[in-house]
Amino acid sequence: MDPSLHPPEKGIPCGTKSRVRSPSWKEDCRPSEVIFDLDGKIARLAQIEQETLKPNFWNDNESAQKLLKERTALRSQVDLWEGLRAEIEEARGYFELAREENDEETLKEVGDKVARVEKDLQAAEFQRMLGGENDRNNAIVSIHSGAGGTEAQDWASMLLRMYLRWAERKGFRTEVIDTLDGEEAGIKSATFEVIGEYAYGYLKAEVGIHRLVRISPFDAGKRRHTSFASVFVYPEIDENIVVEIRDEDLRVDTYRSSGAGGQHVNKTESAVRITHLPTGIVVQCQNERSQHKNRAMAMKVLKARLYELKLREQEEKAEQLHSAKKDIAWGSQIRSYVLQPYRLAKDHRTNHEVGNVDAVLDGDLDGFIEAYLLQKAGERA
Repeated sequence: MDPSLHPPEKGIPCGTKSRVRSPSWKEDCRPSEVIFDLDGKIARLAQIEQETLKPNFWNDNESAQKLLKERTALRSQVDLWEGLRAEIEEARGYFELAREENDEETLKEVGDKVARVEKDLQAAEFQRMLGGENDRNNAIVSIHSGAGGTEAQDWASMLLRMYLRWAERKGFRTEVIDTLDGEEAGIKSATFEVIGEYAYGYLKAEVGIHRLVRISPFDAGKRRHTSFASVFVYPEIDENIVVEIRDEDLRVDTYRSSGAGGQHVNKTESAVRITHLPTGIVVQCQNERSQHKNRAMAMKVLKARLYELKLREQEEKAEQLHSAKKDIAWGSQIRSYVLQPYRLAKDHRTNHEVGNVDAVLDGDLDGFIEAYLLQKAGERA
């Protein structure tokens, strides 16, 4: 056996970054347990389990559902640590076997196991950054085309596809709430919901102006064009959070849907537009078959936007909210997607960049999102 492969210290798998030094898993992992408050999560999980056993648990259905949702989240985190413990113990057993039998193949397998543990631990550390009040919630995303006419409207439709593909990759479910088609191509705007745990925590990294540079498919002269579109993301608000919306503050308009959906949707005034008069916020929905469902969805979007506005004001971040709503044009972009004369997607906040722009436009956004969240975590620290 190559001496360079033989670990100088018991419990250190060679050729790996992770090291298993101690015969006690608790001794190895205790610092990480404290960081992730494993003991607190286990205690809270036990408390919830006791609550579910009470005879009157289902008397308040909303509270019961909330507790069950919390239990599921806590259980997944505790299961992660139990899985890491099992992987480490198994790796230690294989390592001892490799030492005794001088088996390089088994030693390599130990390295693979430790690498998997590292990957799972990094994922847990990343998820820990999503600790904001609403990070675990579903997300409501709005895309608006900006300067550039037909070019910008086509770019907005490309962004819509990009985010729907990203959500599909993450295993999230999506529901399109409203779309407004462009005159020639693309869309003027679109609003959709992303349903899944931490959807808002991830997608809040995408708020801002997105810039595209390419040879225009709509220009007979094949000239290079620059297009802009804006992305806003709002957390879906839990039903037990009270956001006061007075009827007298609302103007509700109904109209015929302009999108797909069959004769019923297009021949009845099922689409709903709601204007919140005090703030000027306008939301609309036309994708459901009934006016009642469209109104309910529009109210959900309005509630989310009002709640976010209220939080920002309470946290004295109104200035940031206004700065996020810059002109959808040059000089205010958070990210550029360049297809000509070179190919590069670059985030101007973090300087994270990717040469494979096609993959990015097909939904490969995790690198940009992680870089942004890591940067924010560093600023908070």
